[in-house]
Amino acid sequence: MQKKTTQNRHTQIANYTMNYIYNYIDTDINIDELADKFEISRVYFQKLFKEQIGKNIYEAIKDIRLYKASNLLLTNKSSTVKEIANMCGYSSQPSFIRAFKLRFNQTPKEWKNGGHKNYSNNILKNIDINFDENEHFLQINPKIVNLEPMKIYYLRNKGYSKESLKKTWQKIQAWILTNKIKKYRELAFYHDNPVITPADDCVYVAGVILDEKIDLSSTNLPYFKIVGGLYASFELSGKHGDILRFLQWVYHDWLPESGFETTTNPAHTVLSQNHYTHPSETFQATLYLPIQYN
Repeated sequence: MQKKTTQNRHTQIANYTMNYIYNYIDTDINIDELADKFEISRVYFQKLFKEQIGKNIYEAIKDIRLYKASNLLLTNKSSTVKEIANMCGYSSQPSFIRAFKLRFNQTPKEWKNGGHKNYSNNILKNIDINFDENEHFLQINPKIVNLEPMKIYYLRNKGYSKESLKKTWQKIQAWILTNKIKKYRELAFYHDNPVITPADDCVYVAGVILDEKIDLSSTNLPYFKIVGGLYASFELSGKHGDILRFLQWVYHDWLPESGFETTTNPAHTVLSQNHYTHPSETFQATLYLPIQYN
């Protein structure tokens, strides 16, 4: 029991830290302050983070910053390279350019001007989704909405493998049934753009919002809070892969022409029918894309 309790705490620390990095990627993330929050040493904090996530915390921060920047360079046409660097936590434009070139073998300006396409083509060779099937997306019209803050219980899944996602959602369903939860909504969060992030590195979060008051003080499932804000919402239906295909289209085609820009917050879907647990393997969902209008 002690070993399980310790493992659960380590998982919660790592999950909290990853969510903190995503939420505060535009700031100078202080490792010592994070370790102090959990009342553990910096060395022990770094050790357990690497054991849980598979990479050290500095690599995780750098990866998230660069993948966020690579996406914003494509979607936020009116933002300068310096502004995007600042949005992703780089105080120095030269250091951002060096790090970006080391990761993507091109400068941010080259990437922004179309260099991402060759990089993207190599990524798509290794994912079993046809990203060319997007003509019907032109018929989908968004609504602009303001979302309230939300508390989400969740499990994190690395990669977009259909089988691994099924297992993750089965665990979520088991948690719901175990805790006798009757009123809830299922959500999926997409921290990464799969067209420019290797599939194995993409982070998918399967989550639940409770629509009833229930005592979960003893639950081992971690949770995080999102602040809400302005979103473009799209009504979608389909099967595995269709949401990722739509995300590619909405980030690379709709968003640059919309007059809006995105933020460093993740897009997410609210699933009224979950294709990973429904017998038909099809979904009904609303996708929410974070936007800002300057």
